[in-house]
Amino acid sequence: MSRSGRTTRMLLVAAMVTSAVACTSENSSDGGGEQAASCAYRVLYQDRTYRDVANVEFTAGEKLGPATIPPCDDTGGQDEGEQAGETTTVHKVDGVSPEVAVAVGDAPGDVIFVAAHLGDELPPEIRKLIDGS
Repeated sequence: MSRSGRTTRMLLVAAMVTSAVACTSENSSDGGGEQAASCAYRVLYQDRTYRDVANVEFTAGEKLGPATIPPCDDTGGQDEGEQAGETTTVHKVDGVSPEVAVAVGDAPGDVIFVAAHLGDELPPEIRKLIDGS
């Protein structure tokens, strides 16, 4: 095979591999063909970062003040200072210190439970709410 033939063949193979990778990365396991969001839901309140926790039975209490939901930069193309975060309201969670967990949202009946994480472990107060004990 001539040198130009090998070069053409290599370029064709590279193009096919690139297309296959692109198609694979766009098809997510959610079955909808859309990419799943890669940013975790985080809230910044009083120098602490909270993340959402599912399956927690809680009651939102009094309003504590404003918090920030930082922008998602899952593509790595944005400078930190370019995007301002979204502002939300923080509510106390009955029976839990705000240093451990809060509820965020504009109304106490429509809030998301978020907890301050220590590594990958949830604080014992949160485990107790999840386990119901």
